[in-house]
Amino acid sequence: MELWYTEQHTENVRFSILVEKQLFQGQSDFQRVDVFESKEFGKFFTLDGLMMVTEKDEFIYHDMIVHIPMATNPNIKKVLVIGAGDGGTVRELCRYSTIEHIDMVEIDKMVVDISLEYFPITACSLDDPRVSIYYEDGLKFVRSKDNEYDLIIVDSTDPFGPGEGLFTREFYGNCYHALNETGILVNQHENPYYDTYQHSMKRAHKRIKELFPVTKVYQAHIPTYPSGHWLFGYASKGIDPIKDLQADYWNGLNLTTKYYNTDLHIGCFMLPNYVKEQLEHVSE
Repeated sequence: MELWYTEQHTENVRFSILVEKQLFQGQSDFQRVDVFESKEFGKFFTLDGLMMVTEKDEFIYHDMIVHIPMATNPNIKKVLVIGAGDGGTVRELCRYSTIEHIDMVEIDKMVVDISLEYFPITACSLDDPRVSIYYEDGLKFVRSKDNEYDLIIVDSTDPFGPGEGLFTREFYGNCYHALNETGILVNQHENPYYDTYQHSMKRAHKRIKELFPVTKVYQAHIPTYPSGHWLFGYASKGIDPIKDLQADYWNGLNLTTKYYNTDLHIGCFMLPNYVKEQLEHVSE
């Protein structure tokens, strides 16, 4: 008998992976958590039936959410990561010796626990002494911060359930105030292809654009995410990710990456026309 994991991307589109076995099933206070083993993507886990991380393609997402801002501002020292319970974002940040402190805020401890047990590939740096983990709501955590961080990375789930509050005007406003005068905000920005995701992307972009003087969107191809075409948002109080790219400095660090490079850094901001049109006509 074959066992298939199937995710409903839209009412008319499903994405399936042949599964060898289920390794974990649990219900936290916030969501259902499942871990599977597959031949094609290795181990992967889902939250409320939605794909979060696979061993095979996680490097794409984590490269792009971390190295874009880090190559833009080499002086980043204090970072806030909201979400990211799998640890992949923290892993990439910890590769920079110049970073002095990372606050990671994850609402669901079960996500961190299963990542530590089943995904050492992503959770390997959660015990770095520079990392402080807080198990609480990121929306509430950031409210009390002012002029504190060089970089905030919002590595959240989709804008419903536990991640819903991380797409609100209040949240982005609090992030603005939590950043210092050169601060950068990077967030996962959904996909532009399917209508439901597109609506969330446009709404988030509008709210961020109302607050930050520099706002851009960039893209990556992530095979297991809906449509495979995934966007990230970049916003800052003054540092432009293209004009201010420190390519020579970043390349001099000699970091080995599987997806990101400084040529791609420029290219990923060059969006298809249909995405440009969506971003130019954002609405509530």
